[in-house]
Amino acid sequence: MEMKVSPALVLCASVSVQLALAQIQLRVRPSPSDHLPVPDLHEDPDPALEPGERDLAPRLLRRKLGSSFDPVFSSIGSPTQGNGTGITLEDGISLAEAIPLEFQQLDFTGLKAAARTERRVRRWLWSYTRCPVLSVWKDLGARFWPRYVKEGQCLTDRSCSLPEGMFCKPVQSVSVTLLRWHCQQGSRALKHCAWIRARYPVISQCGCACLSFTHS
Repeated sequence: MEMKVSPALVLCASVSVQLALAQIQLRVRPSPSDHLPVPDLHEDPDPALEPGERDLAPRLLRRKLGSSFDPVFSSIGSPTQGNGTGITLEDGISLAEAIPLEFQQLDFTGLKAAARTERRVRRWLWSYTRCPVLSVWKDLGARFWPRYVKEGQCLTDRSCSLPEGMFCKPVQSVSVTLLRWHCQQGSRALKHCAWIRARYPVISQCGCACLSFTHS
């Protein structure tokens, strides 16, 4: 007795093979970085090393930072007051959004499917392999100004490749200029503290890449 195979099953198997081949065609992944986001800083708890009320005058600090102040990645006040949320996610793809060129150039002739089906496969593959940036506001404490920085994180709850094995990792970052309250070492009575400029890197783009392993 000859067993009949569902056309939908054949198409599904064909799509899986073609998507795996398409993943190999996409050789546009930038080199990832394993050093972001920045780990939490362990500050000296000595209250004598904290800036005083006069040191935290907004006008003075705004003038010290000048044009380097970045309202997109930093905030003077708590972002949860007035912005509604401290977490944002670049998620979802608009149907009106143009498919990137590298996905348009993928060869799906082996599918032997209608052009409409190919477009859906390309858009699905684009959506599946995307690595959106999860933006979270982080409170750096009173020794930084602005004290709130919008850090980026890459989602790692599932693989972003076909076949599985690759995950979203940081591939690009930007540096946010902040003021850092710095106290010179020495006798506490003679200590000298002042605001100095510091560059704080945050993830601005995530990409699909292989996990790296460290050998002990």
